[in-house]
Amino acid sequence: MKTKPLGNSDLFITPIGFGAWAIGGSGWEFAWGGQDDSDSIAAIHEALEAGVNWIDTAAVYGLGHSEEVVARALAGMSHPPYVFTKCSMTWDEQRQIGHSLKGASIRRECEASLRRLGVDAIDLYQIHWPNPDEDIEEGWATMAKLKEEGKVRHIGVSNFNVCQMQRALAIAPITSLQPRYSLIHREVEDEILPYAAWQEIGVIAYSPMASGLLTGAMTKGRLEQLPADDWRRNHPDFKEPLLSRNLRLVRLLKAIGTHHGRTPAEVAVAWVLHNRAVTGAIVGARKPGQIKGVLGAAGLRLNLTEVAEIEGFFAKAAA
Repeated sequence: MKTKPLGNSDLFITPIGFGAWAIGGSGWEFAWGGQDDSDSIAAIHEALEAGVNWIDTAAVYGLGHSEEVVARALAGMSHPPYVFTKCSMTWDEQRQIGHSLKGASIRRECEASLRRLGVDAIDLYQIHWPNPDEDIEEGWATMAKLKEEGKVRHIGVSNFNVCQMQRALAIAPITSLQPRYSLIHREVEDEILPYAAWQEIGVIAYSPMASGLLTGAMTKGRLEQLPADDWRRNHPDFKEPLLSRNLRLVRLLKAIGTHHGRTPAEVAVAWVLHNRAVTGAIVGARKPGQIKGVLGAAGLRLNLTEVAEIEGFFAKAAA
């Protein structure tokens, strides 16, 4: 896969990165259900063998477990991929999740992530959520200091709006923005993505397949069989009235994919990559074989007719 520079950094990343949210396993607020670590490691290896050169995780995924699994998968590699992780979401002894952008908290998180990942420096360290808003300046100043100290190589933000990015830029450059972006979540198109492009901030989109909804594998029957602790069971995207519309969209993506010999998932991800502001898209996989149905998105170019067909679908759905 061809690579592109990520914002103002010296990181050249593939259009698709491996997302490690789901491999955090069960037992926390935003879990995807139980997960076999051996499957997770095999899925990571498969992605890397296919050419993917970056992994995106976070301390909160599985309350540290995702980072530990990533470390196990990369152990002994002479040329490991870039590893991106995040801070600002913390948890207590009762496994209750909170938010902190205090300098001391971010430093503790960074040290813990370095230990779990088994690395000397984190390639890209990101603020996961801009909460509490009033502490953004303190948090970002701490991130900049961590970079100066060599504990992290580059710093980025996730889920920030334009005003919040402006406040951060007054302190230190932003290498990247990680927003939610997919066919069914396009809130960042009007202001946030254009601003990132203008400021030469790299964009790595998360949930380009809407957390599995646009893969073509999700059905109403499968939804009913999701584990009790899978957060998707209670999300509006996976419930009526939005569910039926989203599954109709998948049928359109499948039809478009058929013309290219590609899966609906590849069409969904290719659509995200079609936006020039987007540098890469994060794709999760929980077991071997899954990532293969998405990698073709890196080389898939939707034509104007297909893009217009997708836009027409939403215009009709909104009428």
